[in-house]
Amino acid sequence: MITTHGLSKTYRDRTVVEDLDLRVPEGCVYGFLGPNGSGKSTTMKMLLSLVRPTSGEIHVMGRPMRRSTRRALLGDIGSLIESPPAYAHLTGRENMRLVQRLLDLGEDQVSRAVRTVRLQDHLDRPVRAYSLGMKQRLGIAMALARQPRLLILDEPTNGLDPAGIDEIRRLLTRLAEDGTTVMVSSHLLGEIDRTATVLGILGNGRMLFQGTREQLFARSTPDVLIDTPEPERAAALTARWNATRDGAAVRLPGLDHRVTARVVSHLVHEHVDVHGVRRDAQSLEDVFMDLTGGRGL
Repeated sequence: MITTHGLSKTYRDRTVVEDLDLRVPEGCVYGFLGPNGSGKSTTMKMLLSLVRPTSGEIHVMGRPMRRSTRRALLGDIGSLIESPPAYAHLTGRENMRLVQRLLDLGEDQVSRAVRTVRLQDHLDRPVRAYSLGMKQRLGIAMALARQPRLLILDEPTNGLDPAGIDEIRRLLTRLAEDGTTVMVSSHLLGEIDRTATVLGILGNGRMLFQGTREQLFARSTPDVLIDTPEPERAAALTARWNATRDGAAVRLPGLDHRVTARVVSHLVHEHVDVHGVRRDAQSLEDVFMDLTGGRGL
């Protein structure tokens, strides 16, 4: 659905995005992650032709994104970038009417979009009276009204309560199942972990990882925990492998299966009872922090 080659953006002497090669498969939820200032929003704006790239190529739905093709391509793209584009002094219904007239949409398309985000009971209230979460829903409804093939969302769960976040997560999953490709950035790693089928992780404007969750976790080696009734002695005996005591266990970082077997053999040879050997459970946040050098979102 989206491919870029060597996509870069430089402002004077500061490079925000550098040689970015995106690959967003059709029909997936693509989770776009990276620390603050990593270039996520700038990249999304370039994909939407809101920011002109310094260099590189963008192809959307198999066609180059250029001035001559932009209008046709954007007709199949819905987006929500930074903040909902609604007029605060108008009601939700009046804002949706503007979208309907601007895009020459049918009544059924607008109604479907509003029902999808479950905003139908609040359409006659002025947008200035909406909570931030309701404004987000309205913005997503405006993006969905044209029934786009591609949906690009920057922090769509911003301001939502847990129930609203769960609702948007299920919405994005359902849209992908129905054939809409969704590219979404978020600082809520747990939600991305439960929603995205493909991940792209940026750091300092460069792609650090791109692929499935399984491929990402395969790149990371979780700590090994060895359960033993003698953790103090076991830690001393395995100090060469950077062992530390962790309660009633010994923690050893970054060991593969072969080295782990050697460590266990060494402990047994030294007459240390080993009651269990396990890998520490890892979350997407753990792997993300390791990949980005602990910078966080």
